[in-house]
Amino acid sequence: MIHITKIRIPELPTEKPRRLYVCLPKGYEAGDRRYPVLYMFDGHNVFYDRHATYGKSWGMREYLKKTKLPLIVVAVECNPEGFRRLSEYSPWDFSSPRPVGHIEGVGKVTMDWFTTVLKPEIDAQYRTLPDREHTMIAGSSMGGLMSLYAAVEYNSVFSRAAALSPSLWVSPSKLKGLIRSHPLADPTRVWIDMGTCEIDPKRRALSGMFETAKALSEAGADVSANVIPGAAHNEAAWEKRIPDFMKYLAQDMVNA
Repeated sequence: MIHITKIRIPELPTEKPRRLYVCLPKGYEAGDRRYPVLYMFDGHNVFYDRHATYGKSWGMREYLKKTKLPLIVVAVECNPEGFRRLSEYSPWDFSSPRPVGHIEGVGKVTMDWFTTVLKPEIDAQYRTLPDREHTMIAGSSMGGLMSLYAAVEYNSVFSRAAALSPSLWVSPSKLKGLIRSHPLADPTRVWIDMGTCEIDPKRRALSGMFETAKALSEAGADVSANVIPGAAHNEAAWEKRIPDFMKYLAQDMVNA
């Protein structure tokens, strides 16, 4: 069952309301069990092809239906106006070639809203396990960068994160500096990956991924760093990785 509502985020304004998706596990309404929660970026791309930017979603709805994982998934639509998604999903200012230009990173504002507004509302409305050990976050591309940022800067909230094809090019030195200045609580578990067909030059991009993974490990996280042969930078490729990163993040949690 997926509840879809329209919400506004005053701190991150858009001309139109954005969708909030809450996917409840099978049997939720029949019992009183509490569930772990996975928060996801780019919510419009998570469940439905008809809502997805390029007509293809992650297929998370089908995966959850097939596996019957006892898990709540909460996904928030990004700001689609202009380049505001880049702003919302970057913790730092950065510049990119035209037509993008200078981007003001308001990722901290985004995550402050996730942790101080959205999460308390979800915990109040649904039967969640609200502690950090049962709270996860995931995203791809810029959402992958934000998942890494959340796992480190908001480590008291999130214990597990999946960063698929993260946009490490945005500000690699600031990301590594953040990780090195933040010892991570136990447990902290991070999945990070990249496809071989995503970015040129591939060797440089992959080395950046492994350097980030090394920094996370040294900060105290359990890290699974993965190179995906032949994978491109799109939802169809990320869908294929769902079983792997979900098993890594959540299998012991949902079994317990």
